[in-house]
Amino acid sequence: MSRTAALRALAARDPQAAEAPLAALLADLFGLRATNVRINLDRYSLNSLNGFFETEDSAFFFKFHQEEGEEAMAGEYYRADILARAGLPVDQPVHVSTAPGEQILVYRRRDEPRFSDVLRALDLADDAAERAVAIEAERALSRRLAATYLATLHPITPEEAAAEPIHRLFHERLIDRNPPRYPGGRLADFYVGKRFAFPGVELGWEDLAARRFVINGLAYARPLGELFDAAQARLRPERLADAGGVTAHGDAHNANVWFTGEGGSAQLSFFDPAFAGENVPALLAEVKATFHNVFAHPFWLYDPALASERFSATARLGEGTLVVETDWAPSPVRRDLMEVKAREVWQPLLAELKVRGLLPADWREVIRLGLFLCPTLVMNLRAGARSHMPVSSLIGWSVATMVGSAPVAGEDVVTRFLDAVAPAGG
Repeated sequence: MSRTAALRALAARDPQAAEAPLAALLADLFGLRATNVRINLDRYSLNSLNGFFETEDSAFFFKFHQEEGEEAMAGEYYRADILARAGLPVDQPVHVSTAPGEQILVYRRRDEPRFSDVLRALDLADDAAERAVAIEAERALSRRLAATYLATLHPITPEEAAAEPIHRLFHERLIDRNPPRYPGGRLADFYVGKRFAFPGVELGWEDLAARRFVINGLAYARPLGELFDAAQARLRPERLADAGGVTAHGDAHNANVWFTGEGGSAQLSFFDPAFAGENVPALLAEVKATFHNVFAHPFWLYDPALASERFSATARLGEGTLVVETDWAPSPVRRDLMEVKAREVWQPLLAELKVRGLLPADWREVIRLGLFLCPTLVMNLRAGARSHMPVSSLIGWSVATMVGSAPVAGEDVVTRFLDAVAPAGG
């Protein structure tokens, strides 16, 4: 086990016990004499660890991301310079280690909130004026993103596509590498052969994976097992070269974005570019941010207990179906963020892909499958496995189905989103 993996595991059990080994790691990697080390118990750190420490002359913030089996993975991590050269606002770390198993960033400590914290406050209590400030900050960042994507869009080879670290967030969580196996990775560890408890229903994985969801009366075309199979086939890294590549952060959920507000306006800037690259497959570049900043909220992914208090969800078995009733819905600020993401990023990107002959006929499928893997493999959605409860688990699988599968008939929020971003004739 790598040192970062061991630290994450120890911090999950006993954060205080991890502080001394973390100080030793900082000393080994950077020669820093770290004092007052504090692990941040962060709801957004589903696959990472962050916190604070001091030296005799400064205060710092650290963060590292750790993936299973990363010691054997190819590709570079933590390339903030790539984003800076492309003109994107990114906080530059003062110390960086990119060695597999010891990948860590150290920043000067900042007092600003992360954008995720600002938005969570609006999920809890909407304020029109504060929401307007947040949305305009998102609009400004999205326009810079779109400009960067269009300026850096270029054809890539299958080998260039496969070398990008962003696939650690998608395809590589579906498989074992040595020996090659599907289902493997988190899919096998989290779900295969397990039991699932929802309000009103308990069933095994094989049964759950084969059932089509019916959510609030709307039937969905594809069951979970079929969606995972399709993602394993279509999101293979080399296959994603067909839409070209761009310079992108790749993991820009809003817990990796600083919010600097003053005088009724705000600016956003990135940090933790663990999966940044110059050949990021264009259709994957904005998927993580789209899901985690919109559809993961309010509450159900990062605050399962709160979601279980605020929302209801029940299930019953139908003929080959799982029939779900829930009152969960995106909050006003999340709907506004989705509109900005659609208009300012996805529309111009897809239109340019079409103009350049780089838009694959199945672009909706690629986006949907990427969105589907975001919630299902970022953490274990099974109730009782980690922090999920039966209600939040059922909401999570329902949202995963909505983003992954089109309805059999009619439309939902994801269908309307994809229709809104489709280029003319596409």
